[in-house]
Amino acid sequence: MCDWKIVQAVDGASEALEFLSESAAVYIATGASESSVADIQRAFNRVGLDQYVSGYFCKSSVGCSKGSPDFLPTILGLLVLPASRTAMVGDSFAKDIEPAMRAGVQPIWLTQEDAPQGTDIRVIRSLRELCI
Repeated sequence: MCDWKIVQAVDGASEALEFLSESAAVYIATGASESSVADIQRAFNRVGLDQYVSGYFCKSSVGCSKGSPDFLPTILGLLVLPASRTAMVGDSFAKDIEPAMRAGVQPIWLTQEDAPQGTDIRVIRSLRELCI
């Protein structure tokens, strides 16, 4: 992605990351399977978001793919963070939300859908809602 002709941030990402980084460390856990941490950082830098990010995780740095059962637990272990003190914001139910719930991480689903009944999933329609 860092070498794409056009790289564009998700709407509301700058405001949300700036707000969140004022009170918490922000990490990016991506499914970019053919990119290195340096590649991902360069892509975030191209759209002015790198300044808000404390670190990046991807298949090459974690050793398994996003969505796999070990992805989030491995990241939590590397950061020495308890799952109960972390949140995962993602737009994929299968690769972000379900793994977060399995790992005990607070799931925040960026979607236009409703959360499944009986779940404790926070749904946001825009990243700007993270600033509330």
